[in-house]
Amino acid sequence: MVKAVVKVGGKQYLVTEKETLLVDRLQEGIKELTLDAMLVIDGDKTTVGTPTVKGISVTATVVEDLVKGDKIRVIRYKSKKRVHKENGHRQQYSRIQIGSIK
Repeated sequence: MVKAVVKVGGKQYLVTEKETLLVDRLQEGIKELTLDAMLVIDGDKTTVGTPTVKGISVTATVVEDLVKGDKIRVIRYKSKKRVHKENGHRQQYSRIQIGSIK
């Protein structure tokens, strides 16, 4: 089984073929991605790139464009002052599926 470390949206992910993962929301209209591998693990053999491994690319397709994450509640509270403020946030993600590591 071949694994690779790729960079999407400023974050690094360890991926394998036919894996589905959530990444930060991509731009509208992107259907296919070609990513450079930063590290490749093929059984016992590990290849580290400087900064990418030459000749290795990872293809991915966008399955869903807009996926909302769990709601996070942020509470700011000052004791004895009767002051509190509550905010909520839901991060937007894109779901991608890794096609092949070549």
